[in-house]
Amino acid sequence: MKSSYRKSVLPMAAAVLAISLLAGCAGKNATPSPNASSTPAAAVSPSASPSPTVDPNSVNYSNTQYGFGFALPSSWKGYSIVSDQWEGLSLKSDDGGKVAETGPIISIRDPRWTQQTPRQDIPIMVFTLDQWNSLKKEEYHIGAAPLDPSELGRNNKYVFALPARYNYAFPAGYEEVDTILKGAPLKTFNLN
Repeated sequence: MKSSYRKSVLPMAAAVLAISLLAGCAGKNATPSPNASSTPAAAVSPSASPSPTVDPNSVNYSNTQYGFGFALPSSWKGYSIVSDQWEGLSLKSDDGGKVAETGPIISIRDPRWTQQTPRQDIPIMVFTLDQWNSLKKEEYHIGAAPLDPSELGRNNKYVFALPARYNYAFPAGYEEVDTILKGAPLKTFNLN
């Protein structure tokens, strides 16, 4: 009886072992499906970072004059651009707070913005590299805030920055703009 049991179980065990080994080896080189819902924690490299989720309906603003693009959620389809100018006041005692530098502010306006219910714009200050370096050397300042604008990105000719306290009044939509900015939506490209 033992011999017939061995004859039936041993081939079955060998087959299970072979299948397990093959599945294990194949799993090491397998590429997960893009629709895979989860990955075991042990399979994730400690240095791996999750891929950003790309909204196939996202809206992109491109500025070829200054060399940057900006990704917006689909709810911003129909956005508008509002152009303005920033002014930097001299910090040199002999200049008496005169305007030392100026440059463009390109604001991307939420399409839901109205006169009755203004919504938070996404203001992007444009600095030449020299202007940015002078700002960092505290040769001039911008606005009443004791903070400098925060850099969003740069290319070979310009630095793009977010004004300090741009959302100080907390207008409608400021939370959405904050979420957009946390996604690093500004992409730069070099100019000739």
